[in-house]
This record gives sequence, structure tokens and C-alpha cells, in this order.
Amino acid sequence: MTQKEGKKKNKALRILLKIVGGIAIAIVLFIAIVYIVNVISNKTDQKKIETYGQLVPVDGKKMNVTILGEGEETIVLLPGFGTAAPAIDFKPLIEELAPYYRVAVVEPFGYGLSDMTDKERNTANIVSEVHEALQALKIDRYILMGHSIAGIYGIDYVNKYENEVIAFAGIDSSVPTQPGMDVKFDTGKLKLLRESGFGRLLLKIGGSAYDGLPYDDKTKEQLQLITLRNAYTSNYLNEMVNIYPNFQAAQHLTFPKELPLIFFIQANNPAISTWVPLHEEQIKDSVHGKVITMDGDHYLHHTKSKEIAEEFRAFMNGIK
Repeated sequence: MTQKEGKKKNKALRILLKIVGGIAIAIVLFIAIVYIVNVISNKTDQKKIETYGQLVPVDGKKMNVTILGEGEETIVLLPGFGTAAPAIDFKPLIEELAPYYRVAVVEPFGYGLSDMTDKERNTANIVSEVHEALQALKIDRYILMGHSIAGIYGIDYVNKYENEVIAFAGIDSSVPTQPGMDVKFDTGKLKLLRESGFGRLLLKIGGSAYDGLPYDDKTKEQLQLITLRNAYTSNYLNEMVNIYPNFQAAQHLTFPKELPLIFFIQANNPAISTWVPLHEEQIKDSVHGKVITMDGDHYLHHTKSKEIAEEFRAFMNGIK
């Protein structure tokens, strides 16, 4: 190799190193910017969140409960796993139920505007905490209505507090024996997403899950703010880790025979072909049991609230 060729090669190498170095610096700067923006946004977002409901003392902390409507009977609404702001998410259903019932939406620890907790997110703790909130509000006779994983917490709840629960209504609620719940979640990556700020970035890029649904722009903004507040927190991740153990713990449970039981479920669950038979199995021994299938996705209360409320009222009136 000639001296001239050597110089050219060294020059090309220096240029390549500068390019690689520039890219590395750009990546580090981008990561730093995402992190700093997340830290600042977390503080500013908190100021934009509008309070709702009332804070109730539970286990030395505060649990948020929203109560609307003035009916003689009370419906207690419980959210599905990871629903960031239950009282706002249930808004379409509350609007349909509130003219006829008093509706109490309980936001478990780590949800909505409730505090976080260090206690394990197993069924026993979650059920006990919800019950303590209702006791603090002097709500001692009520209908339990829950979405998704509330089917697991609910079946435990009605067995523990059978004398308090008038009926149980499931909105595409989980079944203890449904398949595919033995999944191991990589919570470490989700924790990193939250701490680095990339979780916020992904949620922002992905847009709102409530687009095209019956929520006004202000409500959507609040849902987004609370979603960013509660996504991938320690409570969220701990409940995720406990999903399979909680399903396992519920497999020996059945709903009390005399308890009125109604399920509103997807007509076609794309993930579980036996979705309808699983729920029919749950009501087979019930004196008052019914399964109603609906065309829609897992969040039936977003699009089928009117039908759910009408069918539920007819069901309860039929029993009376």
C-alpha cells in the first residue's frame, strides 16, 4: 500500500468514526431528552388532572370512589385490569344506570385517583380493600358489577360477603378456568419503559384508545393524563405478576346458587373459542342465571351501555 493510499484509508476511517460517534451522541441525547421530558411532564400532567369522586380511608391510605344516581338499590362497579381511570371509563354505562340506581365506582389502589399500596396485589387483598371502602361509605347491600378480571375478584368477593351482595353482573368477565392465563410477563421491560420515559412516548405515539368512542374531547384528555400517570406503576406490574396465581386461587370457587347472576359477553371472542360455554357453565346451577351475548369487543360498556342497562333492569325486575 502506498503512502497516498494509506492516508486515504485513514481519512475514510476518521470520517466513519465521526459518523458513528455522531450517531451515538444523537442516540444518547435522544434518550436523555425523552427522560427529561417525562420527568417534567409527570409534574405538569399532575396539575392538569381534574379531581372527581371522594377519597375514602382504606388501610391507612385513600381509595377514590365516585357515587352518582339516587336509586334505591346500589350498583358497585369494579374495573378490568389496567383500566387507568375506572370512574371515567365507565361513564357511558353510569349515564345509563344512574337514572335507576345509585352507582358507586370503586377505584382500587393504583387505579384512577386512588393511592398506591405496598401490599401484594392478590385477590384476598384487593377484595378486602374494596370491601373496606364500601364499609367506610356505609354501603352494605349492593349489586356487584364488574368488567374483565373483576370476574375473578368478584367470585371471591360474593363468597366472602354473600350476605351483602344482592346480585352479580359480569361485563365480558373473566372465568377462573379460561385457558391461556399461565403467561409469564416481562415486567422488567415495562418498568424500564416507565422509568426511562419511553412508555410515555409510546402511549403518545399510539394515540388515545378512546378515539371514536362516546367521550368528549375533555374527557379523552383526562383519560390520557391518568393513563400516563398510572401506566406500568409498581401496583400495575405487581397485579400483572399475580394474574395467574389469582386465576388459580379462584378455580375451586363457584357463584352461590341463590345469587342472581347475569353475564354480558362477546358473542365471538377471538382469543377463546369456548368463551360462551365457559360462562354458561358458571350459571348452570344458578336459580337465577343468564348469559347475554353481544356483538362488540372486550370493552362492551364502551359501545353497548344502553343495551347492558336495559337487559340488566329487565333481569332484576323479572326476579322481583
